[in-house]
Amino acid sequence: MSNHAYTRANMRRCCAALLILSLLTGCWDRMELEERAVVLGISVDTAGPEAAQQEDEISHLRGKYPVPPQDMIRVSVQIALPGQIPLGPGEGGGGTGGKSEDTVWVLDVVGHTLDDALMNLQQQISGRLFFGHLRVIVVSEEFARKGLENLNDYLHRNSEVRRKAWLMVSKGSAKELMEAAPKLERVPTLYLASTLDNAVREGKFPVNYIGTFWNNSSKKGQEGFLPYVQIMQGENVQISGMAFFKGAQMVGVTKPFEIVGYSVIKGISPAEYRVILQIRDSQIVTIHVTNRESATRVELRDGKPHFIITAMTEVDLEEKNEDIIPIDSSAILEEIGRENEEAIKELLKGLVQKTQEQESDIFGLGELVRAYKPSYWNTHVKTAEQWREIYKTVTFDYNITSKVRRVGMKAN
Repeated sequence: MSNHAYTRANMRRCCAALLILSLLTGCWDRMELEERAVVLGISVDTAGPEAAQQEDEISHLRGKYPVPPQDMIRVSVQIALPGQIPLGPGEGGGGTGGKSEDTVWVLDVVGHTLDDALMNLQQQISGRLFFGHLRVIVVSEEFARKGLENLNDYLHRNSEVRRKAWLMVSKGSAKELMEAAPKLERVPTLYLASTLDNAVREGKFPVNYIGTFWNNSSKKGQEGFLPYVQIMQGENVQISGMAFFKGAQMVGVTKPFEIVGYSVIKGISPAEYRVILQIRDSQIVTIHVTNRESATRVELRDGKPHFIITAMTEVDLEEKNEDIIPIDSSAILEEIGRENEEAIKELLKGLVQKTQEQESDIFGLGELVRAYKPSYWNTHVKTAEQWREIYKTVTFDYNITSKVRRVGMKAN
């Protein structure tokens, strides 16, 4: 037999083997897209007293198992309607006149736990709930202050949930965000996700996906935080601060501008925020902060951790309200820089004090102690609970510098 004939015979045998293998195995676990209920968003609120009667009527637990001790919750899900989600640039966006009710279906159920509520929901729809495209999970402030242990446990164990989904806390009802219909997007959850993605890209909020939150919350020397959002006029969504946690329980909220303080301490760039400063008693200028760098050092003073935070910000002069300010003078530019330094220092002091009062080290300073002062940690700290107690009493120094880089152009 020639070499070519031998090669052709081997190829035929391989093709026959592959055909037999495919016929024997097949796609045993396949599921058609139309058989899935694709969940895009989930909201969780605490439920009122009437929820017990509603849950008794549909619950799979009735008469079989002991009722879980947790307070009841109301879960809303946003499910994509097959064939209605815009796929290309010619179909998407609110400018096309599309409505959110044309693309998604919002359902709500009650339950004792998240798993219980979702199983109750599964009884109402034919397709199997699929969480592979889940982008947003919203919990109400009331629910978050009671603790996210159950929610974290369920989502952790669900292999379909992506670690780059957004988990956020809403001011007021979380269900309202599932039912919102923003004008700029036909799919509300995609609008929520893009709002936060753009905030990260522009330096207005730090990267903090659900996987990041879980990672920080599991550390001995750091606590987690989440975006704190609320619905504004026109069903628009605003990032109103950071909800910070102690373990799995929400304990406080920052002001919107205090997000800047966190980013300064962590050295997150780009900056992209604006500040109004008063110089020379009554002169007002607006500066645009564009870049920041920082470093945090720890040392032991009087047997306790002491942190030295060094930060540098670059700013552009964007506006002045009086022509008499000679911005071509280096003295004026230095004065603007000093005013910005003092404003940042006061901002950092207020934010750090707020987190110390609630024993919530969202900056990861405890992890810095573990890394650079291991003997102190192993002797005096050891646990996350003990670090929370120590964090209340640690001290800080702030070394802030600010440089005015650009003052704009002037026509001759």
